[in-house]
Amino acid sequence: MAQSKNQSDSGFGPPLRPQSVAVTVGRPTGYGDPLNVPINLASNFRESSDGPSSGPTEGSRVYSRAGGTETWDAFEQAIGALEGGDAISFSSGMGAVAAIFALLEPGSTVLVPEDCYHGVAETVNDGEARLGWVVQRLPGADTDSWLKAIPNADLVWLESPSNPLMEIADIPTLCNAAKDAGVACAVDNTFATPLLQRPLDHGATFSVHSATKFIGGHSDLLMGVVISRDSEALAAIDRRRMLGGATPGALESFLALRGLRTLPIRLERSQANAEELAIRLSEHRTVSRVRYPGLPDHPGHELASTTLGGPGAMLSFETVGSATSADIRLSRLRLISVATSLGGVESTIERRAKQAGQEHLPETLMRLSVGIEHIEDLWADLEGALDGSI
Repeated sequence: MAQSKNQSDSGFGPPLRPQSVAVTVGRPTGYGDPLNVPINLASNFRESSDGPSSGPTEGSRVYSRAGGTETWDAFEQAIGALEGGDAISFSSGMGAVAAIFALLEPGSTVLVPEDCYHGVAETVNDGEARLGWVVQRLPGADTDSWLKAIPNADLVWLESPSNPLMEIADIPTLCNAAKDAGVACAVDNTFATPLLQRPLDHGATFSVHSATKFIGGHSDLLMGVVISRDSEALAAIDRRRMLGGATPGALESFLALRGLRTLPIRLERSQANAEELAIRLSEHRTVSRVRYPGLPDHPGHELASTTLGGPGAMLSFETVGSATSADIRLSRLRLISVATSLGGVESTIERRAKQAGQEHLPETLMRLSVGIEHIEDLWADLEGALDGSI
């Protein structure tokens, strides 16, 4: 577990803004050091031969599954600094999710949004069936329902904006309520990224990311990360990673850190594209609904404007007609890739109800991850797909 450097103790003088933190934290700083931490492929390390062995000392490395490598450390320092806590990286986003839920005992009470990442939905379904968890599925934007349920919960799991319906939860109010009640609270921060939302600042126990998405940003790795300010809780997460073996690869850690370095500029461009596409889609004759918190008619627009640093680069929209007509429109796209996952430099789209476990969603709902391409090229591709006869 790498100790992060937050903006106030970055070692670069005055407190740095997030855009600079993303670029600087986790780099070697000694004379003659490389600018970037190299890929460390070691699985084990030499132990001291001085006297009888008394076990590893603090900060020493013996075996990478337990002690990590410099490559992991650099990534964990940088993402931890952006979130304002200490970080534990995992081999996938689901590895990070599973580590948090593994802390629950049989019979625990869990609160989750009705609309959430399908891997989380499957996890709580499994816990409900095997471990007798009491799972309460609540509307993400219904703050009052959450406030009533939180005192009796063992874990509060929040997601805002939600995946894929783009609901906005009152993260500051709910995280603080959980903290006041002594209830563990985790926020999936994948869509917002630490540049638009920092849940730990509002009392969350954990901020969680699929680093596969916006953090990595290039659709070329699988990683996850959990960040916390609670040293005891984070030690438990670290142990879950070690015992479960859900450790990130050396190349993946290097690529995730390299991706993180450009997150501010990538997100700025993607978000600007998403804002413009949301407006144009909402005016198109074949689009029946656009779900994007940057639009004034979004139910969570006002809350998003006060709790998020921006509306983000994700949106979803529904088209008129049937699922078949929606699939025909998708087949016409040439620039935007029809693919799952999200957060890359390239725009991707999919009809979510086609995915197993997502059949409850509106049948024509398209989830669009907006990339950094030229806005006019993106719109030409979308407009051409939407305008053709069915």
